[in-house]
Amino acid sequence: MLGKDQPINLNLLELPFGLKALTGVAAELDDCAFPLLKNITCTSDAAVAFKDADVAMLIGAMPRGPGMDRSDLIQANGPIFQAQGQAINDHAKKTVQVVVVGNPANTNCMIANHWAPDVPATQFTALTKLDHNRSLAQLVAKIGGGVEDYKNFAIWGNHSDTMYPDTTNCTFNGKAVTKLCSSTWVNDWFTPKVQTRGGEIIALRGQSSAASAGNAAMDHIREWNDGTTNWTSMAVVSNGEYGVPKGLVFSFPVTTKNGSWKIVKGLKFTEDGKAALKATISELLSEQAAVSHLLE
Repeated sequence: MLGKDQPINLNLLELPFGLKALTGVAAELDDCAFPLLKNITCTSDAAVAFKDADVAMLIGAMPRGPGMDRSDLIQANGPIFQAQGQAINDHAKKTVQVVVVGNPANTNCMIANHWAPDVPATQFTALTKLDHNRSLAQLVAKIGGGVEDYKNFAIWGNHSDTMYPDTTNCTFNGKAVTKLCSSTWVNDWFTPKVQTRGGEIIALRGQSSAASAGNAAMDHIREWNDGTTNWTSMAVVSNGEYGVPKGLVFSFPVTTKNGSWKIVKGLKFTEDGKAALKATISELLSEQAAVSHLLE
């Protein structure tokens, strides 16, 4: 609450709710006194928002609430990402790095990419770093150590409960994770825990993930630009790798360097892994069909 001697800008209070809330976020950012933050523009004009953008984090989507399923999100959010893709195409730099956070992230990213034909498809990505981080946290809780001790872990597929958190190649301080925990634990506890963690967060706090999603988005763009020798997980536009249909936005294990990413090649799958890959591809194809009218 403001004290009687603290002035209120009445013009700000009369703003539409969305811009008023956005201005409040900007005020908090100012109050953080970040040394690299020089100025903030609050706008609802896409031409202004995306003008010469180097990075675009697309978080503007209706979040999933209790009782909602993915089809609800697809129908509500698809048109938003059509408009954002068009704005990126018309106003952002062609080298813009796009990170789609708003769910269903993979399919929203596919829509945005479709409507930005002048921007290379390699510049469009969706966030699965959150799932990657969630997975590492569960491995630490089971095996021990710190997240930095785990190498070659990967999230495959859709950011949904069909994603495949793959421990096949993962190591802990050089030791195979598959030797440190049972396949029963991986299949019956770890995998469903990671797949449904988003729903668990909603059940606990009544809203979608916030701090962890924001942290993962920062991790994503930082790794994309600063590079990593360890694998990370990133949903990118498929060019047919590992049999994933071309054009789907699919999470792969990647390495990054100098603002570019590269899918890790030559990996083998267990029978369980093959089945998981098939299931998540099938889901993404069904989502693609549901938004086919936005891909014409």
